[in-house]
Amino acid sequence: EVSTADPETAFCTLANREELNPEEGSIHHCLYQFTRNETLTETNKLLCDVCTQRRCGPKNNIKSEKKYVYTNAKKQMLISLAPPILTLHLKRFQHAGFNLRKVNRHIKFPEVIDLAPFCTAKCKNVAEGNTKVLYSLYGVVEHSGTMRSGHYTAYVKMRAMNNHLSDLVLRGQSQALETEPVKGQWFHISDTHVQPVSVSKVLSSQAYLLFYERLL
Repeated sequence: EVSTADPETAFCTLANREELNPEEGSIHHCLYQFTRNETLTETNKLLCDVCTQRRCGPKNNIKSEKKYVYTNAKKQMLISLAPPILTLHLKRFQHAGFNLRKVNRHIKFPEVIDLAPFCTAKCKNVAEGNTKVLYSLYGVVEHSGTMRSGHYTAYVKMRAMNNHLSDLVLRGQSQALETEPVKGQWFHISDTHVQPVSVSKVLSSQAYLLFYERLL
């Protein structure tokens, strides 16, 4: 989706992403890499309708694909609508020849994450002037084992109902959201076995799926 046709603001974000300096092996680094500015050149050039019309006239006069004009371009994927619930799915496999191998590396993730450096400057459901889009962690899915077999467990935070979040989900807006992590008790769930755990235990897990709820 093209959120703005203005080339001056097309690649602008709510917060300065260049000040991040994200640590490699962190979820911030993953998001930074996923939303980085890319240059499209050579075989990745973009088909330019304006350039084509300048050279060949109206589209209905173009009879050969050879007449289309391709040009260098810049590409960047940014968030244009901040979701009430943020789900991050980590790619936990890599190709090893013709085989797939599981990636067991620990990826650091915070209890509260700010998406502003990854949101377009004109993010639709962020109030004008806001430079933060905060989310609080409430669930983690972890996988142990290999690509062929294994076991899924989960960490879930038991917490009070968030009325502000309900407003955001049902009406797409909220008047007042918190900026601190949602208070509650974390539990580790494995099949029918449930036990309380500390937040440090949660943050040290080998996350496969991360679930955040919006704060601000």
